[in-house]
Parts: sequence; structure tokens; C-alpha cells
Amino acid sequence: MKLGLLVPQKGPSGLWAASAICCAELAVLELNERGGVLGQPVELVSIDAGASGASAAFAVEGAIGERGVQAIVGMFPSYARTPVARAIGRRVPFVYTPQFEGFERDKRIVTTGETARELLEPAIEWFKGHGGPKRFFLCGNDYIWPRASLAVARAMIGHSSVGSVVGERYLPLGDQSYHELLACIAASRANVVLPFFLGSEAIAFHRAFSEAGLTSRVLRFTPALDETILYGIGERATDNLYASSAYFGAVASRNNGAFLERYHRLHGESPPPANAFGQSCYEGVHCLGSLIEAANTLNAGAVSRELGRTRQHRTARGEDRDPIAGARQPIHFARVDGYDFTFLPAI
Repeated sequence: MKLGLLVPQKGPSGLWAASAICCAELAVLELNERGGVLGQPVELVSIDAGASGASAAFAVEGAIGERGVQAIVGMFPSYARTPVARAIGRRVPFVYTPQFEGFERDKRIVTTGETARELLEPAIEWFKGHGGPKRFFLCGNDYIWPRASLAVARAMIGHSSVGSVVGERYLPLGDQSYHELLACIAASRANVVLPFFLGSEAIAFHRAFSEAGLTSRVLRFTPALDETILYGIGERATDNLYASSAYFGAVASRNNGAFLERYHRLHGESPPPANAFGQSCYEGVHCLGSLIEAANTLNAGAVSRELGRTRQHRTARGEDRDPIAGARQPIHFARVDGYDFTFLPAI
């Protein structure tokens, strides 16, 4: 069986390509050790999604039509999700793995990542329990994931009595001229910033934020922060920085310990760091394999109907040894300390 891994290898999210491919390779190896899927060995086909929705749709069309790919696992920005789903139609099963804004109603798409509400909840509760009312500034790239996620944040802030939103700004992808944005943040007297920037653009924003001298007096919280981005930001720019995710490489759990041991056994001592976005592809491959086995077919509709009632054979998240495929996972809330994440207890 040919399994396509659709991941951008260029653009702001291209920095996750290496870890995504390594994590998917481990999952495919594990599936094949179990006898493959539907009695067939699984072959991983890497597909470059490019830097746009159109390029991702074109790439997946070619992978199915010309390369014979029979199922798709995708880790790419939300702006490409609908174009890719339209290109796939119901020809093959499609699992979408990264965190996303939520609200996906297209039954052709199996989502395994955390939603904005799930990722925001522990942060809002933590801010509510620490200090007085907060002044929030919302910012990010100008596309569906930041705009829809920060709309959720605005509503949650309003309903929680944690504080108020004092500003909101969006920049096009590719625009890293942050001077005006940072001046607006400073003028607003915000004491918490929620930046939703994508990949390498998040690195550029956080570096600029530090260079503007804001880190000592303004807290930052974002779910779009993992080990790869943290290493790019540099430890000098991480004061008062917080993050949430269902997966961090530093989480001490049976599932993650076993995953990391196998990951390093396959790829050596210095592979691309295990992180939330790359690891989501490991989850996606195992989720898809379990759904196909349960459905006993590659029919996309039959596969998607197994979501929520089928056990997944392997996971790196949570504590359940065989979780329900697509089940929600615990969210970890962490403070960044240099290059490390310090996990904070739930309020």
C-alpha cells in the first residue's frame, strides 16, 4: 500500500519537514512490523506540499493520479486543507494531523490535532489565576488559522473575566516587518500577547519582540511553539514565554519514552528533534493504519466512519496504551526556560 505524506518542504512551515518525515518513517516501520495494512506492506511516499493551497492540491493530485498513492496523511497549514480535500475528493482516505483552529465539518477529512479552544483553555485559566486583570494583544499571520483561533481567544477572554483585548493585528505571510506591530503592542500597554505566527515567521517575530525590549514586561503565550521553533528563537529571547500542546519531546510518560527510544534507534542520536508538528505525522500514520484495518477497506467513507470507535495501536501522546483513534489527548501547559519547557500544573 502506498501511503502519501503531504508536508511542505519550503515556505514558513518547511522547517518541520525533516522531523515530519522521520516520525512518519518510524510509524511505517512499526506498521510493517505488524504485517502492514490489509496484509500489504506500507510504502511511504513523500510529497512536497509547497507553500500554497494551490501547490498542495496540485501535488496531491499528481501523487494519487500518477504515483498511485492510496491514502494521504497531511501536515500543512490550514489555508491548504480545503484545496487538498477538494483535490482528493473521496478517492482515498485523508488524515490531517497538525493543531488547527477547529470547526472542520468536511467528513472527507479525519483530523487528529488539537483545536484552538483545547489549546487556549489551560492558558486562559492560568492567566486568570495569576495576578490581576490582563490586557491582551492578539496578532498573527493573515489566514484562517490565526484569525479563527484568535476569534476563539477573544470570546474566551470575554467570557472568563480574565481581562480585556486591547489590540489585534494581522500581517500577510512573508511580511516580517514587525516594527509597526511592536510599536502598537507597546502603545496598547498590553501585558499579555498571543502571537499566532507560522513556523519560521514565529521565529522572526519572537526575535524581533526580544530586540524591541518587550520580553521583560510582556508575557507571551502561543500554542504554535515547539522544540524546532524554540531552538530557532534562541534562549535569550524566551523570557516570559509560555506554550501549550498535547505533545512536547520533554513530556515524561510511558508512551513518549517508548516513542523516543524507537525514534532514536531508527534515526540515530542526533535526528531532527521530536516536536509536536513532526510527531503529529507519527500519530496520523498510526491513526490511518488502525482505521483502515478496522474498516477492512481503503474506501474513504468507510475509513472515516471508524473514527472514534477504533483502537490505535501506537501513540506518543497521553498515557493510554491503545487509545481510541482520534480521541482527545491531555494538553500540557509550559513555561519556556532557555531551551527547555517547564510544565505547570493545571489551575
